[in-house]
Parts: sequence; C-alpha cells; structure tokens
Amino acid sequence: MVISAYKDIFEDNGIALTEEQSARLEKYADMLVEYNKMVNLTAITDDEGIAVKHFFDSIFPFTLFDLPDGAKLIDVGTGAGFPSCPLKVCRDDIRLTLLDSLNKRVNFLQSLSDTIALNAECVHGRAEEFGKKAEYREQFDIATARAVANLTDLCEYCLPFVKVGGLFVSLKGSSGSEELEKAKPAIKLLGGKTEKVVEYTLPGGDGRTLILIRKLEPTPAKFPRNAGQMKKKPLV
Repeated sequence: MVISAYKDIFEDNGIALTEEQSARLEKYADMLVEYNKMVNLTAITDDEGIAVKHFFDSIFPFTLFDLPDGAKLIDVGTGAGFPSCPLKVCRDDIRLTLLDSLNKRVNFLQSLSDTIALNAECVHGRAEEFGKKAEYREQFDIATARAVANLTDLCEYCLPFVKVGGLFVSLKGSSGSEELEKAKPAIKLLGGKTEKVVEYTLPGGDGRTLILIRKLEPTPAKFPRNAGQMKKKPLV
C-alpha cells in the first residue's frame, strides 16, 4: 500500500512509476519495516512517511538536473539506502555503490539489493578511509549524501570520491542555503564550485534544499581527514 496509496504524489511531480517499479518499492518498504525491528534503520516507518519522506524525497531531487545515463554513483553514509536505492529503482542505468560504516546496515543493503535487483556494490567502511583508496578516490561521476552532518563536513567526506567534472549532490533540509554560505571556502579548497541550488517543498510542507557542487580540480591529497581532525580544525 505504500506506493499505490500515494502514487498520485509521484505522478503529479512528473515521476511515472511502472508497475514493476512500484512493486519493487513496495518490497523495499516491507523489508525496511521488518529489518527495522532488529536494526535501527529509520524512525519513519508509516506508509505515508516512507512514500513521501523516503521514496519521493530520494527520487524527486534527481529530476531537477540532468543525471547522465550510466552515471557511476556512490551514496556516502547511505544508512537504509536513501537517496540512491529508490533512485536506482527508477534509473536502472545507474552504476551504484553504497557505502556505510555500520556492518548491520550494509547487511540490510546487500539483502535489499539482492531481493529487488539493484545490482549495487555494498561496502562496509568509513568515508574518510575509502576516500583515500585508489579504487574509490575520484572514480565517480556522482557522490551523494542525505545526511545530518553539516555541509562543510559532507563536502570533505564526499568530494574526494568525485572525478574532476563530476558532481556532489547534497540533499539538505530547509537550512541548506545557510549551510552553503558557511561551506563555500571549504568547497573551493576541496576543488569544487557551487553550480545550482534549488529550494523546494515536499508534499506535506517540509522544506528541502538541493545543492549541486561541481568538481573542477582534484581534491588535495590530505583530504578527507578523520572525524577527530575535522572537529579539532574545521575547514571554516
């Protein structure tokens, strides 16, 4: 019922889900609720919340810019798979890597990927470590995060994964534009430049901000630093 009851919300915003896609998202919702009884994945488990605040809010922002066919995308600190797993259901051409620091969540993501055919690479690790590994550093067209960390820290975690010419796609709440002002010096230092900011409202009224940061130059080798270093000496 998660999708069927709220399908109009998607269609009214230009997202036409096929029956197959709807069925895969329904299965995703079922697995999310079931696994959440054992592993803390999300505080949102009601049908409307899953449909709007998880699925719609993961897919809709990626309709606001040109997401290239076959893009190689990494979701950093993905948690229960948001935003990239619902997006992958709608854009099966994406080559998806899911990175999370908690093995229990990665186990859920692997099970999800196998069950609803996401064909995702599910990686257990920390962004500050994998961002320095040659097989991950500057290897992705898109890095994305829908995380609670401030934008300055997110840029340090995510921009090292993005190849020159690629994008960091940050999904923030209503305070995103304020965070961006504070983060601008760090974005430049890390090799990026703000390309687009879109403020929008979810069905139900919650404010959101989409921030696109283009990678113009390689990120200096010392980044990303670990959380302790970042806290001790913020970039801004």
